[in-house]
Amino acid sequence: MKARNLFFVSILTGLLLPGMIACNKPAEQKSKSVPEEITISELQNGYKTGKFTIVEITQAYLDRIEEIDKNGPALNSVIQVNPDALEIAALLDRELKQGKSRGPMHGIPVLLKDNIDTHDKMPTTAGSLMLKNSFPLKDSWVAARLRKAGAVILGKTNLSEWANFHSTYSSSGWSALGGQTKNPYDLSRNPCGSSSGSGVAVSANLTVLAIGTETDGSIVCPANNNGIVGIKPTVGLISRSGIIPISFTQDTPGPMARTVTDAAICLGVMTGIDSTDSKTLQSEGKSLSDYTPYLKTNGLKGKRIGFDTTLTGRNHHIDKVMQQAVDFLKKNGAEIVEIKNVLNPEVEKMEFELLLYEFKDGLNNYFASLGANAPVKNMEELIRLQTADSTEMEWFDHQLFEMAQAKGSVDSDAYKKLLTDMLKGARENGIDKIMNENRLDAIVAPTGSPAWKTDLVNGDNFGISSSSSAAIAGYPAISLPMGFVAGLPVNITFYGKAWSEPTLISMAYTFEQGTKHRKQPTFKTGE
Repeated sequence: MKARNLFFVSILTGLLLPGMIACNKPAEQKSKSVPEEITISELQNGYKTGKFTIVEITQAYLDRIEEIDKNGPALNSVIQVNPDALEIAALLDRELKQGKSRGPMHGIPVLLKDNIDTHDKMPTTAGSLMLKNSFPLKDSWVAARLRKAGAVILGKTNLSEWANFHSTYSSSGWSALGGQTKNPYDLSRNPCGSSSGSGVAVSANLTVLAIGTETDGSIVCPANNNGIVGIKPTVGLISRSGIIPISFTQDTPGPMARTVTDAAICLGVMTGIDSTDSKTLQSEGKSLSDYTPYLKTNGLKGKRIGFDTTLTGRNHHIDKVMQQAVDFLKKNGAEIVEIKNVLNPEVEKMEFELLLYEFKDGLNNYFASLGANAPVKNMEELIRLQTADSTEMEWFDHQLFEMAQAKGSVDSDAYKKLLTDMLKGARENGIDKIMNENRLDAIVAPTGSPAWKTDLVNGDNFGISSSSSAAIAGYPAISLPMGFVAGLPVNITFYGKAWSEPTLISMAYTFEQGTKHRKQPTFKTGE
């Protein structure tokens, strides 16, 4: 979730150093080095040819987490490492030696946002001190799918505490348990949240992939601030089972990567119907297990794309970079149709109220899933524990918990009407309407402003954001680099109707391959 002053507009208006990744190996193995910005296909080729092993790659990233995340620039993006990572890597190496591969994700290091359950030696905390010893009874759907596909779960990433839905203002990337995550392009600036640690870790070459979660902006905004690719899928494409929730209607996990190709590969292994998440039932016949056939360099040719100009004029730096992006779309065969006001501001007001209802219900259900040893039994107890903790209360309030606790049931007529009206406004009278009337294949907009200075006293200063339309509708969006402003990355977002991931991936891939805007961060210390 991004901070309230973004999507509640009418309410609260809320790496590595240049060179190589050194691999420190056990004495019996020779030291290896892996080029930065390495991709899934390059890793798979290296495993196949014997250039390096999965253990070596895993150790390389663990070393860099220690050297760059915990020390050096001290990015603070990883809240905990997996003590079993090397053991998992060794098992996967043995499988390869036996001629067994689980597919393109075999041996690929992945970090998970620390609101995603893993049934192992790592707790799942949401960045809260109240959950520092919370060990889920089973893997989340996402963790289970990644393990089955052969991924190496390196650890968990820091996040905006409770996915940035706890206080009336906050600093994205801050949690009481993990502290403040830093932006790798300028350490004084903010990484955006709430999947801040996931975005920073990918950008800084501390992992190949990371998984984030989004309610409204929490994948695409960190992608923007950290110069990477983030896919927020259609709600229901990937199960949310085992993820600490905000909203049943809007929550979704999604891949974060340095390339569209790697993000698309990861997306495919996480899809599927999960009986414990009814939203996934809607994906039957609409989801794919492989999105790579849509990685085409002619993905813009003949497409009608809506350019959402709602944010134009609010930041002339962004206007300039965005116009260059639009010019590229035109030159590569797209017809551009200027549109405006995709989302009625009244819908954003409804979103806030809906999230309060669903946060209370979802969190209480999540605590129940932890069984008899749950460290917190319900939201009422959580409020009492947090407000009594000096570290939890040092910088920010927990007023949104209290507001959610005061809400009625999701079985109430008031909630049901709110849900119906909001979705109608975002879908039928929002994205669907404007795309149908203009015969559009997708909509583009700047993802957001350049990263702001981190400020624990006053909280976030987002500037602009385009995430809410797709977020509230539950529709897909892809954010990827489109340029820089004063050395800070800024992204373009492609979004569209439900289940349009193939089309969006094709367009995003064409844009990426034709522009090559991604640049490694340099850990500038700021002013």
